[in-house]
Amino acid sequence: MFWNWFKSEAPSAADVYVDLGTANTLVAARGFGIILNEPSLVAYSETSPGRRRILAIGHDVKDILNKTPGNTFLLKPIRDGVIADFDFAQEMLKHFLSRPLVQKAFSRPRVVVSLPYGVTEVEKKAVIEACLSSGAREVFLIDEPMAAAIGAELPVKSPHGSMIVDIGGGTTEIAVIALSDIVYCEAVKVGGHKMDESILDYFKKVKKIVISETVAEDLKVHFGTAVPKKNIRTTTISGRDADTGLNKTLEVSSEDVGMAINDCLELIINAIHKALEKTPPELVADLIESGLVLAGGGALIRDFDIRIQNEVRIPVKIAQHPLTAIALGGSKVLEDPSLLSKIQLEV
Repeated sequence: MFWNWFKSEAPSAADVYVDLGTANTLVAARGFGIILNEPSLVAYSETSPGRRRILAIGHDVKDILNKTPGNTFLLKPIRDGVIADFDFAQEMLKHFLSRPLVQKAFSRPRVVVSLPYGVTEVEKKAVIEACLSSGAREVFLIDEPMAAAIGAELPVKSPHGSMIVDIGGGTTEIAVIALSDIVYCEAVKVGGHKMDESILDYFKKVKKIVISETVAEDLKVHFGTAVPKKNIRTTTISGRDADTGLNKTLEVSSEDVGMAINDCLELIINAIHKALEKTPPELVADLIESGLVLAGGGALIRDFDIRIQNEVRIPVKIAQHPLTAIALGGSKVLEDPSLLSKIQLEV
């Protein structure tokens, strides 16, 4: 009884954290850690022109597609980390925040949401309104790169400079952090989805085969490499012949996939160079010593850390949990009122 009283009375910053990602939405609850990780996806039908009816959200979308594939449309309410379709984003948030696991922890939670660095006031207010209408009692906003840095266990409160490179689904953000503040942030609209598109284009133009988005993503995850000519591996894929439209099977290599995503990786490396050029000299000295940390799905591209280290000439590490670094950071913020007060965004 004493422990339960002590735990409930212990100071806290907020109750629930939401990472509204382009690909996935993650929810963490104070004291429970990450309790939800589902696709940021809505399936709907058009009952009449301009009237849409939601059929499924998140993991449930796959079942609906299998049952009624011809009458179902898909929509991603979050694009590049911000709300692209307010109505569906609101319904998606309601759905996730009303899940039994979330409700069991907190019925009317104080919610922390992370957003891409530099979002507009309109975008901030859209997120706050969506959360409040989804049952939140209070809403706090923080920067995604800050959450990623906290989740990657960088010393964000220290005067010593740290650099996080978060390669998400829609964007890559390179942030230099010191004293709980983002000193400089460089963002480029290159991420996992852009790599998928590049793979689709490469195989259509160079290999004359049209493949699905699922195959492209699978190639990126399992055969993506930043050093195409190293440790070459092969696999077989199926698709349509780009010229005849007939079914086609083709053996492809990790070298092909590496060539396909090379331009995307170059853009990220160039953005890292630019961030270092814009960083105050005294912090650059810290970064040369401590290096940078990679987070996000793109951090798992084979040998990308080695390539960055060779081209940028500073040490590179991969976060211990790159795919969930942002959510882990947000979860830690829930327990730290003083940190939230320093890093929350003004609206």
